[in-house]
Amino acid sequence: MRAIRRFEVKSKIEEFLFLLKQSPPLENIFNPWRDVDEENDRDSGAPEIRTNHLRHYLLARAKKARYLLVGEAIGYQGGHFSGIPMTSERILLGYKEDEGLFPRYVLPDIKPERTSKPDIMPKGFSEPTATIVWGTLLGFGIDPVDFFLWNVFPWHPFNPKKGILSNRRPGMDELKYAYPSLRKFLEIFPGGRIISLGKISAGTFRALGVRFDEVRHPANAGAREFRAGIKRLISPL
Repeated sequence: MRAIRRFEVKSKIEEFLFLLKQSPPLENIFNPWRDVDEENDRDSGAPEIRTNHLRHYLLARAKKARYLLVGEAIGYQGGHFSGIPMTSERILLGYKEDEGLFPRYVLPDIKPERTSKPDIMPKGFSEPTATIVWGTLLGFGIDPVDFFLWNVFPWHPFNPKKGILSNRRPGMDELKYAYPSLRKFLEIFPGGRIISLGKISAGTFRALGVRFDEVRHPANAGAREFRAGIKRLISPL
């Protein structure tokens, strides 16, 4: 029975990854698990590395994670290169260990790899949101496999005037393209408590008729309110 369940979980994860690789017919969208960032990726194998990161991130938490923290979209300093939302390359490469953020907390079963060019960012890209979110949850004593970080729009929308190393909010018309993958994501984590980070995420779950709690997104000087919101929702262990 356990073997069957493990197979079912792996099957759902592969279906989910397949959906994610199907980029929507939209402009100025980067798909970390399918696309190569010709300017900043170290080589053409980068998408497969990011896919493997996400696969193992899922395998370590599927059916286990109690808290699903869901933001807006992938950022260029985080999931664009790591393949994992709200998680930076710098965390995966061990350059945040002095802040208590160890690579094994994210990927306990494999050694992470970088995908960005070392000459562009020697220690890998670092995302402020990633540091705040991971630091807050671990600071509350939550086990790393007890929470999962995701976005309602799973890909990276960028500003064409600023280039691929920029972020922008996904539009309402764009968000609808992410509904199938978001529903599949929720199938992998039945019973997980959804915590929306920000208005875009909250509006998406409201449109889908999904129950959720909401806290302030930590970006744009929202870190203090974010921590207070998490403290209110999650009791320290």
